[in-house]
Amino acid sequence: NSFYVYMPYSTGKLKMFALLPYGDYFILNLPSTREPERLPEFVDQPKISSVFLEHERWGKILGVKTVGELNEIICRGPKEIREIVNIAESLHEKKIAAIADRIAEHSEPNLILIAGPSSSGKTTFSQRLMLHLKVLGMKPVQISVDDYFVDREKTPKDENGNYDFESIYALNIDLFNEQISQLLDGKEVLLPKFDFVLGRSGFRDRPIKITESQPVIIEGIHGLNELLSSSVPRERKFKIYVSALTQMNLDNLNRIPTTDVRLLRRIVRDNRFRGHSALDTIRMWSSVRRGEDKYIFPFQEEADVMFNSAIVYELAALKGFAEPLLVQIDDSVPEFLEAKRLLRFIDYLLPMTNLEDIPRTSIIKEFIGGSVFGS
Repeated sequence: NSFYVYMPYSTGKLKMFALLPYGDYFILNLPSTREPERLPEFVDQPKISSVFLEHERWGKILGVKTVGELNEIICRGPKEIREIVNIAESLHEKKIAAIADRIAEHSEPNLILIAGPSSSGKTTFSQRLMLHLKVLGMKPVQISVDDYFVDREKTPKDENGNYDFESIYALNIDLFNEQISQLLDGKEVLLPKFDFVLGRSGFRDRPIKITESQPVIIEGIHGLNELLSSSVPRERKFKIYVSALTQMNLDNLNRIPTTDVRLLRRIVRDNRFRGHSALDTIRMWSSVRRGEDKYIFPFQEEADVMFNSAIVYELAALKGFAEPLLVQIDDSVPEFLEAKRLLRFIDYLLPMTNLEDIPRTSIIKEFIGGSVFGS
């Protein structure tokens, strides 16, 4: 038996931990890197737990619970991995269709709010959900929360004096609530349009008006926070939480942190579509994570339904894109250690070469390119 991370020379060094019973399992509670001398209070999150268990069942259905099993399938040739791709994507499609059916069953919800952490696949999910709603005879309208940013100089700042664009108060909450209420009441509204170059808010040229058969879809990190849509009664809202909660492990002893999967997704996407290096992405990742801990994760159990965007084969697909970006990080910068850790992790994976077998509607295409929905 082996462990693939740096180990202390003695288990006596591990003084801060707790094992908590949880159904047929147990929870290993550990300190955070920001507060290594204190155990955080355990807060039960039954909805997240059910998503984890569901994805574990998916892994069993596919016969892909570990990296070793995925590597074996890749070694058996294109036909084997193609079948895994098709089954995994069908499972996603089935889940999205079920969410659309649930929305359609209730005549009350007019506002669909989609939230999730960075690189969770919210954009592709929302586009696929819109297609399924249209199949059911609905005519959804999507509104971008990003257009509700306040003018740059009004943006709140963090403890370091930097603009905190992930704060909910970076948005014009009052205007958002006013306009959403007006739209849902059948009134005509002139929506804002934010100029990211100038850092100024303006308005679009033409107003919009919706009918009763047109639910409004809002995608953004604050979707689950009641403050964002406080003017709309809770029964008129349907909240969806999207995240990449992989249950794949390296082997029976070594887990793969879900955050690592999202970081690899973001490294690849930022390079391919935003011109950022892996160094740039890793350098800003700690700030992104702080924002998630503050503005997203505390509200995840508020969701009416959760969608797990993790795909069992995605690490093999990401490897060929991420590896050459990570090796470019020089050992003279602090981020080298994180790059080295990620390289060591993906080194255990065999690359997936037949990427053309991945459908253009796949979540993973949002990151590696070729999505039918755009980047």
